[in-house]
Amino acid sequence: MTYVICEPCIGTKDASCVDVCPVDCIHTTDEAEMYYIDPIECIDCGACEPVCPVTAIFPDFDVPDEWEEWTKVNADFFL
Repeated sequence: MTYVICEPCIGTKDASCVDVCPVDCIHTTDEAEMYYIDPIECIDCGACEPVCPVTAIFPDFDVPDEWEEWTKVNADFFL
């Protein structure tokens, strides 16, 4: 299991999730509109989920149907 950042993060780029991540698996670039979770680095601790101000972070098995594609979007960011 890994955590996934979904569409509500776009345009927000609040770094609360980055601040609490114990393994530094949440990344972005200056050009990106949001943050992304590296599925290989994520240790599934869940620390990021409750601090997200826009409720954009979900366990991969619990991503809402309308945002299902964001699991791949997060993984593809790290290719």
